[in-house]
Amino acid sequence: MEGKPVPKMIFINLPVTDVARSTAFYEKLGFTRDPKFSNEQASMMAWSDEIKVMLLAHPFYSTFTKKPVADAHATSQVLLCVSADSRDGVDQLVATAEAAGGLPDPGPTQEMGEMMYGRSFEDLDGHHWEVGWMNLAAMGEVPHQPIVEEA
Repeated sequence: MEGKPVPKMIFINLPVTDVARSTAFYEKLGFTRDPKFSNEQASMMAWSDEIKVMLLAHPFYSTFTKKPVADAHATSQVLLCVSADSRDGVDQLVATAEAAGGLPDPGPTQEMGEMMYGRSFEDLDGHHWEVGWMNLAAMGEVPHQPIVEEA
């Protein structure tokens, strides 16, 4: 007998130097630790029912790849982005990250008037998170334009 379909989810795996310290940081941002999938090597942190962040100690992370673990303080490998409900929500999450020990605004503020607003922060291991707000009502009907010009 088949059960209910499993919802689509995304699992973001991040190498961290200290699982407990990183877990505490993400809890301060509003993530919830799932103890069923957490131990001294990893913490599964839920942002929502669909978005999970796996905080993996470097040695454990290394078991999933043959490549060296990047130092996110020195290199950029990915830009992660979450949405906020308002401009104030963007500012609040960045301020919370800073108060928890993160670095505010490693990237430029994205100011697009009444349509969009975004800022960013780095977590304790240098992973770059963007926080964005979009006012879909103010955008109206936007004509499709490719991000990359076709040759």
